[in-house]
This record gives sequence, C-alpha cells and structure tokens, in this order.
Amino acid sequence: MYVVLGASGNTGHVVARNLLARQKKVRVVGRSAAQLQPFASQGAETFIGDVTDAAAVTQALQQADSAYVMIPPDLASNDPLGHYDRVGDAIAAAVRNSKVKNVVALSSIGTDKPSQTGPVVGLHNFEQKLSQIAGTNVLFLRAGYFMENTLPQVAAVRMMGAVAGPLRPDLTLPMIATRDIGAAAAEALLRLDFRGTQTRELLGQRDLDYTDVAAIIGKAIGKPDLKYVQPPNDQVRGALVQSGMSEKLGELILEMAASLNSGYMRALEPRTPKTQPQRRLKLS
Repeated sequence: MYVVLGASGNTGHVVARNLLARQKKVRVVGRSAAQLQPFASQGAETFIGDVTDAAAVTQALQQADSAYVMIPPDLASNDPLGHYDRVGDAIAAAVRNSKVKNVVALSSIGTDKPSQTGPVVGLHNFEQKLSQIAGTNVLFLRAGYFMENTLPQVAAVRMMGAVAGPLRPDLTLPMIATRDIGAAAAEALLRLDFRGTQTRELLGQRDLDYTDVAAIIGKAIGKPDLKYVQPPNDQVRGALVQSGMSEKLGELILEMAASLNSGYMRALEPRTPKTQPQRRLKLS
C-alpha cells in the first residue's frame, strides 16, 4: 500500500497518478472529497483528513508500506513557520506511530542551512524531525526552484510591462517543473533504492536566471523585448501581500531571496541522472 499526502497538489497528484498507472494499491489523502474523486475513479482509496491532525494522519498511514509526504503551504498564515512545525510534528508522529517502512518527503535546496532561508527553515526542521524516526527509510527530495513560481508574473507583466521579483537578474537557479518532481518521487517509491536517511536534489534540465525567464515568457507572448526588473523590497512586499500572501510570509520570502542572492542558499549536488529527472516542460 502506498499513501500519498497532498494528493490534489502540484506534486502529489503526479505521484498518485504514476503509482496508479503501475497498478499499485494507493490511498490518497486530502481535505476535499471532490478533489480526490478523480483518483477514486481510477481505483484509489480516499482519506479525508487535516495534515495538522496527527491522529488523522496516523490513521491515513495505517497498513502502508511506503508514503509520499509533504507540507502544503498556507500562504495566508500569519505564523508560517509555526504552520510548518505543526504539520511537520503531525506527519512525524504519524510516521512513527504507523511504522511506515519507507518515506519520500518533499523538501528544498537550502535545507542544509538551519536559519536565514525564509520558509525553507520550516523544511529544515521537517527533515530533522523525520530523520529521528528509528526503523524508517527516508529520502528527502530537495527540489530546486519551482517553475510554477513564475506563473504570478502574469500580473507583473500586465501591470508593469515587465517580469519583476526580488532576485538578482543575473542569479542562476536550478529550475524544475513540479510534475517532474512528482514523477521523480513516484519513481523513488517504486524503486526503493534508499536506506536510512538520504537526501537527493532535483535540479531540472539547466539553470536559468530571471533575465532568461523574461526572454522565454516574452517569446511565448509575442513580446520579444520583455525585460526583468528587480524592484525595491518594499514594493515587492506590497505586491506579495496584495496577491493574498500574509505580511509575515512576505518577509520570509524576501529573506529567502536575500539568501539566494548572496549564495548562502544554493544547490550543492551536480547534475546526474538522479538529480536531473526527465524533462517534461519545454524551456524555450
């Protein structure tokens, strides 16, 4: 039995679909029966529960040999790191109590650092909690920058006529599509080629900077001269809050951007067949 937390999310739905395509027994977990219904129609068990509830997550993991776990973001939370801690505590307790043998956990580059990485500090703490569980094999997939993080640029292009953000225009980042992350997670669950506690970065096809991103978007929308600009932090913070993000999370995003800009937070592994999953999203 495979259990997939966050099955309706960007990575979780890919994990679940890939496992179901291999005719595996899958239990999908989420907060909405409607969002899980497509998996039920493909033969999956469904479990409705809140990931902050350790008892519910423990029940969801019962009789599971392997599980995909992740912390879903809460963009409106005024205590985002507290949210990470609550969900991380619940998942860790559930893994320990249910005695799941194998866990693949979504993490991020930068989790090797204990501080100054914004919301990624929450994933550092999550890794620490899962690493302390005896008898469970855990693989942390430390993903690079989600390509989907560029989607809010639609509003920036409409309002400013440019791609905009807090990162240096010449800062190259390993960018990866979430569907490639989900495919890599499913493959790891199927292969079970990890023992004890291990980490693996997922880096995507190649590094890109936001000048590259602006050029790719510009070509796609017929604006070949589209530029990238790095506004002052106050302007970025205001835009993040206007988009529905809490002020506290906005501050953490700016802290993470500063750590990326300085090189304090960065990928550590070279590209290999394991850290560079099959490309599924065309870059240019």
